[in-house]
Amino acid sequence: MRQIILDTETTGLEPREGHRIVEVGCVEMVNRKLTGRHLHLYLNPDRDSDPEALAVHGLTTEFLSQHPRFSDVVQDILDFVQDAEVIIHNAAFDTRFLDAELNRVGKKPFSEYCGSIIDSLLVAREMHPGKRNSLDSLCERYGISNAHRTLHGALLDSELLADVWLAMTRGQDALLMDFEEGEDTDNSGAGLALGRFDPGVLKVLRASQADQAEHDKYLAQLEKENKKPPMWLALAASDATA
Repeated sequence: MRQIILDTETTGLEPREGHRIVEVGCVEMVNRKLTGRHLHLYLNPDRDSDPEALAVHGLTTEFLSQHPRFSDVVQDILDFVQDAEVIIHNAAFDTRFLDAELNRVGKKPFSEYCGSIIDSLLVAREMHPGKRNSLDSLCERYGISNAHRTLHGALLDSELLADVWLAMTRGQDALLMDFEEGEDTDNSGAGLALGRFDPGVLKVLRASQADQAEHDKYLAQLEKENKKPPMWLALAASDATA
């Protein structure tokens, strides 16, 4: 699965008042692995930023005047997100600006170019109801350092959000065992030679008391954050009473 984590900075809060995008940052993730590919653009908005917005991103009119306009780089943006699942924190804000910019250059809404859009803020609110779920708060909650974030920046915020997203959605996606291909490997496509594998050759490593205590502590923290027991604890309790 190809995912793009995206963030923008703008001259203000409302595109209907003529505010524009001044920075776009995107990082690419494939199968939950950061690939190192990214897209980072500063944009000339042909206007000043509101003082409040300038205090957030620090991108002056003079600095931005040296960079291309949205119309000059729109295809670069669309090509980068093409058919991907796009993850945005507070997606309604960013997509509203992206749609306005795209409309200006005669393009369709942003959602028409990507596979889907996920709002990580809504996901965080569902996972952590009643708590602060800003990017800074989530970084603190998941132990992700943002000490270098003195100002908001689209690329930096995208990189932080990628780490937050992986932490929020952590878990084993699959339990896979790799076997070397050889004479005993069948040709069915599975490549596991299940009929000839002897599980008795696997070494069993049991958790120490200290490991088990740390595991129980982690499960208790999950239960506290989600206000309900983890699924495997609930199943274990059900089996015990059966």
